[in-house]
Amino acid sequence: MGFFESLKKGLTKTKQSIFGQVKTIVKNMRRVDEDLLEELEELLIMSDVGVSSTELIIEELRDTLKERNIQGGDDALEVLKEILVNNIGEDTPLKLETQPSVILVIGVNGVGKTTSIAKISKQLKDQGKKVVLAAADTFRAGAIDQLGVWADRIGVDIIKQGEGADPAAVVFDAIAAVKKRNADVLIIDTAGRLHNKKNLMDELAKIYRVCDKINRVISRELPDACRENLLVIDSTTGQNAVIQAKEFKNTADITGLVLTKLDGTAKGGIIFSVKQELNIPVKFIGVGEKAEDLQPFSAVDFVNALFE
Repeated sequence: MGFFESLKKGLTKTKQSIFGQVKTIVKNMRRVDEDLLEELEELLIMSDVGVSSTELIIEELRDTLKERNIQGGDDALEVLKEILVNNIGEDTPLKLETQPSVILVIGVNGVGKTTSIAKISKQLKDQGKKVVLAAADTFRAGAIDQLGVWADRIGVDIIKQGEGADPAAVVFDAIAAVKKRNADVLIIDTAGRLHNKKNLMDELAKIYRVCDKINRVISRELPDACRENLLVIDSTTGQNAVIQAKEFKNTADITGLVLTKLDGTAKGGIIFSVKQELNIPVKFIGVGEKAEDLQPFSAVDFVNALFE
């Protein structure tokens, strides 16, 4: 099964609950009907597109239908799809132009951070790149062990120390290994705050300190390397994912998002909300457990899959 077919299958809950109704309303619209537009607005908000993003989409749809004198049907649906694609913006692939390049990955427990790292590693390896992993989430022994299992399974090198080790020291060792082994990409697993922590500001401050130390090591040891800071968020958490991303954006220079578990939610519209409120590109989306179910994000494919 190709990824587009997997994407369509993975978005089944979102299509059945929301975008199937959106498609029916738009295709059956025979004029610019404010009652139907209001119904569309409610559906989009229900799918976690977000209030401000939904308002912009509806306003542009109304104006474009009037300007082009489109009364409904397939033409109106194509207009909506065009607006949704433009709302997300241009696709932004990973920037890995130097050898080595660095990918720093952040995310709270349970969002699929480690498995996302594994899947990205496998894709890069399949492209012929030599990948080294750095187990710098040293606050949990489980995180180190889990990443080690994935490294063995995929067949990539991993640099690790024990639980409680200095994350920056792990990264320093990993950079030395990357240089020695002439690797193409260093992927660093870093700590995110725990869901059950009461003092959020203390947790964010801790993450900031860790990221700052790691970034200083990278800047010193690999000053010319292309760098990506990816935040992994769980799509099933809805608007909480947006709130979480805002918190992390204030803590680290996030260059891209990895949205996991889109197959487990009926609110796949979260992608539009994230883009509108944070202006951070979605670089990967996950629609299943298999390695091939996490792929670079394509706005056109995503929107088409919502309606097919």
